[in-house]
Amino acid sequence: MLTTDQKGAAAELAIAHSAAALRVGVFKPLTDGERYDLIFNLHPRLVRVQCKWARAVGDVLIIRCRSCRRTRGGMLHRRYTPAEIDAIAAYSPDLRKCFYVPIETVAGRADLQLRLTPTRNNQRVGINWADDFDFEARLVPLLGP
Repeated sequence: MLTTDQKGAAAELAIAHSAAALRVGVFKPLTDGERYDLIFNLHPRLVRVQCKWARAVGDVLIIRCRSCRRTRGGMLHRRYTPAEIDAIAAYSPDLRKCFYVPIETVAGRADLQLRLTPTRNNQRVGINWADDFDFEARLVPLLGP
């Protein structure tokens, strides 16, 4: 079983590989301490990207939209804001796919669920469909000339 750090590293590598395959420039900050893991060059725009491991649970993909670290007072959970990152990129080892979620979709949320299959009651309103956040479908239109 992978540790949290190993999952994060694997997700980051998978996301960088998928982005590079789409001709997205991928850069890594030289120092720690920022809330983003990678920078994508979408020509002409640079985007700060936080990388996440996404797990499939039943018919949904769960992406944690927060960081968690141990402090003297216990676990500290912090959600991401538009001032810190521009997007979350998530890698699902179950699907072997990456997803790109703009910060506007997740700002203030602790978790995001992406629906993989239709709901049993046919609900459509308020559903975040995984296909709508597919890496290629989201990134290719953002790439400049």
